[in-house]
Amino acid sequence: MQYFQDGSVVCDLEAVEKYSAIHELLSKAPVFKQIDNLSAFEQVVIEREKKLSTGLGHGVAFAHGKTDAVNSMYIALGISRQGIEYKALDNKPVHLLFIVANPVDGHIEYLSLISGLSRILRDDIFREKILAMTDVKKIEFEFRQALERLEVKC
Repeated sequence: MQYFQDGSVVCDLEAVEKYSAIHELLSKAPVFKQIDNLSAFEQVVIEREKKLSTGLGHGVAFAHGKTDAVNSMYIALGISRQGIEYKALDNKPVHLLFIVANPVDGHIEYLSLISGLSRILRDDIFREKILAMTDVKKIEFEFRQALERLEVKC
């Protein structure tokens, strides 16, 4: 599975509230059109988020959920220029919202991907570079390249 292919990045999310932003990204990211029951998956993500915020700080959140509606993992990135009120660990707005649809048995692959992305996104310069970009194809390319450099299975 190769991540950050066409349709995995949505620039300029409009929602400023966590659950609205999750809904907006799920409905706008073409990569999620492959999920049969998207509204059921959205509820899984929201229920997971209600238990504990996935806002990790530095303007990044990794919303996720396990579903039997997918056979492999799907990921999308929504970019919010104004920021999303997310109740992140550092109490700052989220600008990079990732949503991961994970198969029920895909725990190891999920952890590998999230670990790789976390390492990439610790870099202030990389985050700023992504936030400054407006071409989704270039953003997808940057993430693919960064994951390949870390040898995260793409």
